[in-house]
Amino acid sequence: MSSRYTPLPVPTKPEDIPAYLQEELKRISIATNNAADGNFEVNHIAPTKPREGDVRYADGTDWNPGTGAGVYVYTGSAWSKL
Repeated sequence: MSSRYTPLPVPTKPEDIPAYLQEELKRISIATNNAADGNFEVNHIAPTKPREGDVRYADGTDWNPGTGAGVYVYTGSAWSKL
C-alpha cells in the first residue's frame, strides 16, 4: 500500500458515510504508520518540485540522483545520499 494518503470521493448517500469514514480512517492509519515506521516508497522518478529537506528512496535505475539506489535528502540545490 502507498505511504501517501489522498481521500476518496465522499459518498452522496448518507447511509454510505459510516462505511466511507471507517475506510478513510483505515487508510489514514496505514499512511501515518508507514511514516512513523520510517518506511519510504521506492521512487522511480525525481519529484518535479523538490523542497529543501525532502527525503526520498531512489531506485537507482530509473532515477539515480547520485550514487545508485538509496535514501537521499534534498539540500536545496541537489540530492545527497544519506
